[in-house]
Amino acid sequence: MDLKDASRMVLTESAPHADLHNVTQAVYDDYSAGREVPSIALTGMLAEASRRGVLLKLKQRHGDHAVNDMITVLAHEIDRQRPDPGNPALSGR
Repeated sequence: MDLKDASRMVLTESAPHADLHNVTQAVYDDYSAGREVPSIALTGMLAEASRRGVLLKLKQRHGDHAVNDMITVLAHEIDRQRPDPGNPALSGR
């Protein structure tokens, strides 16, 4: 699973929640166009999907394994973008 697939999973269940749907659509569009998405957008998308019960719906539809893969892919990207506090050269990223 890649970042585009992961965001598409959230997008499929986000329609009843306008704010979440708008953010998720923008994330998906950016990944489809080959652009990087800021970690703050990914964190917000995951948090809101959890609050709105979207992750539970995804687990019911696709199973635990698929949703765990999706969350792992997004979490790795969030971590990849996180500045390394031990490396001052990276702290401004």
